Amino acid sequence: MANTATVQKEWLLVDAENEVLGRLASKIAMLVRGKHKPTFTAHVDTGDHVVVINADKVRLTGGKMDYKEYQRFSGYPGGRTVEIAKDIKRRKPHAMVEIAVRGMLPKTRLGRAQFTNLHVFAGSEHKHAAQNPRKIDLNSIK
Repeated sequence: MANTATVQKEWLLVDAENEVLGRLASKIAMLVRGKHKPTFTAHVDTGDHVVVINADKVRLTGGKMDYKEYQRFSGYPGGRTVEIAKDIKRRKPHAMVEIAVRGMLPKTRLGRAQFTNLHVFAGSEHKHAAQNPRKIDLNSIK
């Protein structure tokens, strides 16, 4: 079993251009959790740091761009705000990928800590070049 002292974290680079959102998010969630490693331990953060570029070029199938709704709640009565996918993509292009991956992580303290290993950028430039992230092909992940 792995523990925090023996975990080997890696930096991975994923290009989201022309990828379907749900399929992309499930593979990224697997990388962030560490389920692709033979040393996966459910109660330890064994996942890698994942840098996602071109998040603004992610695809939604069918007509979801026009009717998929994202909602948030302010905590006040009547504070529910609903926004459709194309408005979210225009306003915050990286948010759709972050929301999709967050929904696929555990809803625990560990899941919130694992979510900090995800770094999403709208364009092809990112600020983690010093970590030398290894480019990974999503088709090679099962």
